[in-house]
Amino acid sequence: MPKSKSLFDVADAKKRYADLVKEISQHDVLYHQKDKPKISDADYDALRRELEALEAEHPEFVRADSPSQKVGAAVASGFKKATHNVPMLSLSNAFADEDVTDFFDRVRRFLNLGEAEEVAVVAEPKIDGLSCSLRYEDGRLVRAATRGDGATGEDITANVLTIADVPQILKGRPPAVLEVRGEVYMRRDEFRAMNERQEAAGKPAFANPRNAAAGSVRQLDSAVTAERPLHFFGYALGEFSENFAESQSDIRKKLKSFGFIAAEPSTVCKSAEEVLAYYRAIGVQRPDLDYDIDGVVYKIDRLDWQERLGFVSRAPRWAIAHKFPAQQAVTILNDILVQVGRTGTLTPVAELEPITVGGVVVSRATLHNQDEIERKDVRVGDHVVIQRAGDVIPQIVSVVMEKRKPGARKFNMPETCPVCGSHAVREEGEVALRCTGGLICGAQAVERLKHFVSRNAFDIEGLGDKIITEFWNEGLIKTPGDIFRLEEKDRQSIAQLKNREGWGDLSVANLYKSIESRRVIGLERFIYALGIRQVGEATAKKLAANYGTFENWMAMMQTALQEPEGEAYTDLLSIEDIGPSVAGDVLAFFEEKHNLDVLQDLGRELTINPYVLPKAGNTPVAGKTVVFTGTLAQMTRGEAKARAETLGAKVAGSVSKKTDYVVAGEDAGSKLKDARALGVTVLSEQEWLDLIGVA
Repeated sequence: MPKSKSLFDVADAKKRYADLVKEISQHDVLYHQKDKPKISDADYDALRRELEALEAEHPEFVRADSPSQKVGAAVASGFKKATHNVPMLSLSNAFADEDVTDFFDRVRRFLNLGEAEEVAVVAEPKIDGLSCSLRYEDGRLVRAATRGDGATGEDITANVLTIADVPQILKGRPPAVLEVRGEVYMRRDEFRAMNERQEAAGKPAFANPRNAAAGSVRQLDSAVTAERPLHFFGYALGEFSENFAESQSDIRKKLKSFGFIAAEPSTVCKSAEEVLAYYRAIGVQRPDLDYDIDGVVYKIDRLDWQERLGFVSRAPRWAIAHKFPAQQAVTILNDILVQVGRTGTLTPVAELEPITVGGVVVSRATLHNQDEIERKDVRVGDHVVIQRAGDVIPQIVSVVMEKRKPGARKFNMPETCPVCGSHAVREEGEVALRCTGGLICGAQAVERLKHFVSRNAFDIEGLGDKIITEFWNEGLIKTPGDIFRLEEKDRQSIAQLKNREGWGDLSVANLYKSIESRRVIGLERFIYALGIRQVGEATAKKLAANYGTFENWMAMMQTALQEPEGEAYTDLLSIEDIGPSVAGDVLAFFEEKHNLDVLQDLGRELTINPYVLPKAGNTPVAGKTVVFTGTLAQMTRGEAKARAETLGAKVAGSVSKKTDYVVAGEDAGSKLKDARALGVTVLSEQEWLDLIGVA
């Protein structure tokens, strides 16, 4: 049986994740607050991206004190908060040519465009600087803010006013309210000259242009910022009071006319082939540019298409960032271990001879599953090519076959869980093995607790991976409810938390304050926090929207279990994107007595607020449940669903008594029949468009 070792267990957390959190936080303080960076741009960037990628792949690992929660740096004392009326979102990434062609294909499918129809995009360099939003009212700069967490940033107006490239009064006739978003950066030559002055004065040199720019903008003394050679590229819009451009390329022209400088070279490409040619040309020009870039950005040129495409999660559907290639290196695969995730998935992990890839020491990489190992013919003892995908996630690309030794050992996944010994099964249609032990498996129990306190769940500051693991091993926290009884248990204990190494009265008080502040939570976050298999944030929100309250959700799930063919089960299946597989996992969660015990326990400890529908204004379909069926002529099904949701409607996947409207296109089938049988209002596509006010 292979050794059992989780990639992010206590020991590894100290070596990797906890070390990353600590190291990056120290560097953030050095270059953002003390202005004394000690590592290169590549080193810092690689550390930061590795942390963010690990948290994206495993959100249950997220610690409240992680630098990723601070989007660059903690709010320094003296900076006011600045709320973004229009969120500052990030972009989805492309790493290969196929990702770019897939982007074009997705746009075509969503908008129902023919192959012959031209899809023009604006292509421009992706600046490696500090994101900044500038708000103008009546043409005058009134506020500058960092991105922050996307919703709230730091007010850095006084510092930005010292940047010559930032117009304080706009030229021409701008809208009464205009938010211009872009990047604060340093030119390479000016950065080098500044470092020479620093060294001549006996002061430490700065690490790189990006970090120096970020640290300069976040100085509490704007006089220090004024001494730094900072510049600003404007390339995007936040809030604006009136339309003033006809396309994305026109936005660039108008921003220039208002007094902003735009990143060059930029062009309008009319096909994926043209985009890729631009990408390769920029890659060649990259060393000769005056500023650092880490890729290129593509944005759909037509603004009406941008509006129709809208957003998914935290990124627009109409734009994508094409990153430069991952860096690779060759090392030796010393062993293959198995980690157990919160839902029981067994993942093989390559233990490597440590090697530096892109400025980061890599000692482990995921092998995904047995099929992946066999496809690449990976064996213990092999020389392997390591790549940090997107300069982030370590993975094995291939084996250097000519260096394979006769003793290279094949690896097979275990038949039992390496942690609890329960049988490991591979369900039909899946590639991964899963431990059947459930919460009796220590690995799953700990990972579920980590997920429970993670950022998008309960977000309990001070309960990071290391602390959760320690508390679980010592019996302080065995179930989620124990978290909310920790203070009382500690008060009665002889060995109190405040007496532990690294703790004290203040840190303990802060932990209890953080826990108490999470006793009230919204239903959607609560459902997500439970770690139910196949229930991510989007599905949790749909469940919450459908059932409204914690009590109703509990009752309906138990009814659905008792009556497999009844209305409660049908209602569960009618929720958009919840098919038999997801429904099966949700009901399986409720079938386990220990899970019901956890829910009832949490119900006594918490106030779980009912789901509140997003504000959608006074629309005729706000709060209504809509089902789309058949082929629509004027928009794709995906676009119709997205439009309905932005208007406050709930989109369901099947028809029930709760359905308000069924929108029937051509060749509508069983859903139309069900609607008529249940007396649900049926609308044609045109009637639906008339109802929502689309001409």
